Order: sequence, then C-alpha cells, then structure tokens
Amino acid sequence: MSSDRRKDSAEGSSRSTAAGNLQNQQQPAPLSRYESQKRRDWNTFGQYLKNQTPPVSLSQCNCNHVLDFLRYLDQFGKTKVHLHGCVFFGQPDPPAPCTCPLRQAWGSLDALIGRLRAAYEEHGGSPDTNPFGNGAIRVYLREIKECQAKARGIPYKKKKKKRNQIKAIDEAKASKQAA
Repeated sequence: MSSDRRKDSAEGSSRSTAAGNLQNQQQPAPLSRYESQKRRDWNTFGQYLKNQTPPVSLSQCNCNHVLDFLRYLDQFGKTKVHLHGCVFFGQPDPPAPCTCPLRQAWGSLDALIGRLRAAYEEHGGSPDTNPFGNGAIRVYLREIKECQAKARGIPYKKKKKKRNQIKAIDEAKASKQAA
C-alpha cells in the first residue's frame, strides 16, 4: 500500500512538472524594462505617423518626421525650461514658480531616439537609411541640450576619467595581450 502511494505521488509530481513545463513553453519570458519601453515608443511613433494627414508609411518616413515627432512630444514634458525673459533664466533652483513652459528633458529625448533607432533596425530597416540616426537629429538634440543647460543654469560637461581608472584599464589591456 505504501508502495502504491509512492507510485501515485511520483506520477503526480511528474504530471505536474510536465504541465508546468508546458505552461513555461507557452508563455514567453517577460520583456525587460528597456524592451518594453522600446516597444511602446515604436508603437507610439507608428501611431503618430498614421495620424498625419496624409498618413505616412514607415518606408516614407524621414528625419523631418522624426523632428516633428520630437516637437509634438514637447507638449507632454515635465521639465521647466525658463525663457530668456524670465527672471529665473539661468538659475538651477528658482525660489518661486513662473509661467515658463514645461518641455521634454534632453536626456529623455536622447534615450527615446536611441530606443527608436534600435527598434527601426529590428523591424527590418537598414542602418544606412535609419531616420533616427540622421545628423539633423543629433544637431537638434545638441541644441536642446545646450538650450536647457543655459535656461536652467546647469552646465553639461563630459566627465573626465580619473587617472587611476585609465591606468587600470591600460594595465588590464596589457595583461590580456601578454596572456
């Protein structure tokens, strides 16, 4: 009788394991945060193109459509960018509220373009014709970065690597070459 129980429990566990494996095969792994954002951004851009009059297909899309999309997104921004006439222009921490507009932050736009650039190529687009990698987009982002830095009084400077980090990197390369 105890051997029957062991047999039943063994069969039951193998059945539940088989059912568990079947469920794992049917459900794809959850997407990473980056992949989810990339998919959402790609769908948003596609919807933006469809809503144009006349609608624009992805094959007709160029850097001007991308620039228009970035300008469109500005209205949903949450970063205060002070205008030249504002008394708080150039102050990183203004002491009082003002009527200056909210804009998309430069870093958010830069990350968005990176995700859309990757998504374009994943959807069969050629790196050579990628409208998100166009020089006009880089110029636009640079201008946004500089404008926001001046308006908020926050200089954007490249961080210099410390000498110890550079020395460690050089030593690591030398040891790999010697091996």
